[in-house]
This record gives sequence, structure tokens and C-alpha cells, in this order.
Amino acid sequence: MSDTGRVDFYILAAGDAAARLRFACRLAEKAYRLKNRVHLHTGSSVAAAEMDDLLWTFRQGSFVPHEVAKPGRASQSPVTIGYGGDQPPDADLLVNLSAEVPGFAAGYRRVAEIVEGAGDGLELGRERFRRYKESGRELVTHNIGDTP
Repeated sequence: MSDTGRVDFYILAAGDAAARLRFACRLAEKAYRLKNRVHLHTGSSVAAAEMDDLLWTFRQGSFVPHEVAKPGRASQSPVTIGYGGDQPPDADLLVNLSAEVPGFAAGYRRVAEIVEGAGDGLELGRERFRRYKESGRELVTHNIGDTP
């Protein structure tokens, strides 16, 4: 797998985990509406279940067809959610919500990293930024104001 491609870092003014997850939902919805397949990578099964629930409820009237990916099973859903080191389904965009860069990130031409604007989340985001930079990825930073 080639480690070329683009990584967009979204730095949130709101420094909490809830804002980060809501922003991930909005990003997945936008990508889905643009006919892209999206994989949301979380850090645990609990976080995957939380993201699954949030995609149903994050905004009134929103519909993002999704499912939690099962290892070894192909998914027809345009948006998948997963965790761990198993190779996730093919997608146009990987949204990484785990604390580390997953080993399979190299296989995605587009990666989104959503970073809490303060505290530990910011430091973990800086570490992921360094890892992507060392691998030669194109890095783009977006400073995002308060997220509803």
C-alpha cells in the first residue's frame, strides 16, 4: 500500500469529545451526500457503538445509512464504523477517531483527523500529525469554530 494521499486535520475550538463525535457525524453525512464511501475508525467496541447510536440522532431529520463493520464480512453500507486492527471495508474516506494512526491508514487516499482543540486531545492530534508527516502524506489543517 502506498502512503501517499491527503490527511485533513480538523482542529475544533470546542475542546470536548462530544463535539468531536458530532463533527465526525457531520463529516460522514457530507461525504455520503457527495456519494463517497466512509469508514469511521474508533478506538474500541464501546466507542463504535456510541458512534452507531449518534449517527441516528445527531441531527433532526438527518439520515446516514451505516453499520458497524464485522471482520470478514463485506458491507454494502456507504458508511461503516469499526475499531481494532482488522482491515476495514474499502472507502473513499477514513475518519480516524482513535488516539493513534491505524496501520491500515496507509491504504486510504483521504483521511480525516478530528482534533479536540485543548488538553490531551490536542497533544494526541499533534502526535498523529507528526506520524503522517513522517510518512510523506499531504497535510491540510482546518481550524473549526464552535460546533453545534
